[in-house]
Formats: sequence, C-alpha cells, structure tokens
Amino acid sequence: MSYLSDNYVEETRFGFWFLRSHTWQHHVLRVAINDLRGLFSSPLPANPVLLDAGCGQGKSFQYLRQAFTPQRLIGVDADPHSLALSGEEAARQGLAVELIGSDCAKLAVPDASVDLLFCHQTFHHLVEQDKALAEFYRVLKPGGYLMFAESTEAYIDTWVIRWLFRHPMHVQKSAAQYLGMIRNQGFQFEARNVSYPYLWWSRAKDFGLLERFGLRRPKPFGEREETLVNVVARKPIAGAAE
Repeated sequence: MSYLSDNYVEETRFGFWFLRSHTWQHHVLRVAINDLRGLFSSPLPANPVLLDAGCGQGKSFQYLRQAFTPQRLIGVDADPHSLALSGEEAARQGLAVELIGSDCAKLAVPDASVDLLFCHQTFHHLVEQDKALAEFYRVLKPGGYLMFAESTEAYIDTWVIRWLFRHPMHVQKSAAQYLGMIRNQGFQFEARNVSYPYLWWSRAKDFGLLERFGLRRPKPFGEREETLVNVVARKPIAGAAE
C-alpha cells in the first residue's frame, strides 16, 4: 500500500540511489545530526521518544541513536519501498524501530506523544508544508523539540540539482522564510539555536572548488545566499514564560 499523495514529490532514480550512498550518510546525515545536537541550549529530554519524519531508507537511525539515545525510535515515511529498506537497515543496526507508513501532512501519530522530532531534507519535497509543520507541532509534547535541517531555495534552484533530483519548485524557501514559518507555527527558538552550514556539497554551482584551490575566498555570513539552515525549535509549555 502506498501512502504517497499529491503532498509529496517522489525522488528520481538517481536521488533514490544517492540516499544510500556513503556521501549521503557521512557528509550529509552525520554532519547534520551532530550540528543539531550542538544547537540545544537546554538539557535533552531523558529517554526520549524520537520521531524521524521522512526517514527514507533508515540511514539516520544509527546516528540518531548515538546522538540522542532514544528510548523509543519511530520512523515515518510515505514511500512503502523506502519503509521496507528502513526495516532492513534497522535490523542491520540491531535497532528496534517502529515504522509507520504516513504522509507528513497527516501523521498517523497521537497528539503530544513525541519528545524529539527529526526532519532532515524532507520538507523541500512536501507541497503542503504548512500542514506538515502543524502536524509536527501537534504530535510533539509541550516542551518537545523540532530538529529541522533543510536545503534552501538557493541550493534547490540550481541547474545540477534540478537535473539530478525532483522537487516542487513553487514551495522552496529561503532560510529566513523557513525560520519564519516555524516561528509562526508557534515554535520558539533563539539565534543560538540556529546554524547556517555552508558545506561544500551545498554549493552546487562549483561545490566550493574555487575556494579549495585558493582562487576565491569564502563569502562570510551575511554576504551570501544561505544554502542550508538548521534549527532546534521548542514547542512551548502552556503557561511558561517565552
């Protein structure tokens, strides 16, 4: 049974292969999870329930376990083939992972049941982003955290990414727009909870080669179009001061 809907744009064959690659696991997933872990400004929830929204082929599971030691790990994906591969990956890693076939815009997860929600490079595939974000807010417990890591329009709207991958271009956003959307949903975060990685693979025009060869200096923050944005945002506790 497929859980894919008009809310999700399926990946290309190349993209599906890439999500199994060493580059994806080591240079993208691992780096993002380590960065998100460093953006917390308060102690992590003890023995958390962690939801991986858009878990794909399950390559994040081992890194999430290492960084957050969840008591319960849930993987959600709309693609049944990816979900089956996630099950195989969990078995390979010796992990107990609950896998749910579900669209992010209508999560089959109870209200206020999750401590940590991980959304990595999933949002730019979703058409109904506002609905998905509202669902993230709904399933998180008061005081729970959204760990959001995304590529921005400046990266997605380049010829090489358009050629190799498939995305709904009309919903792509800048870093500021993603952060505004998250804040407008009711999540709370400060500048110290946000990072703007400027990694070589995210500079799709030349992959940072000119800088590697010393032919151009890297543009500092504030003088460049951000290609990535990571944020740890908290669902407020009712009655708590912001």
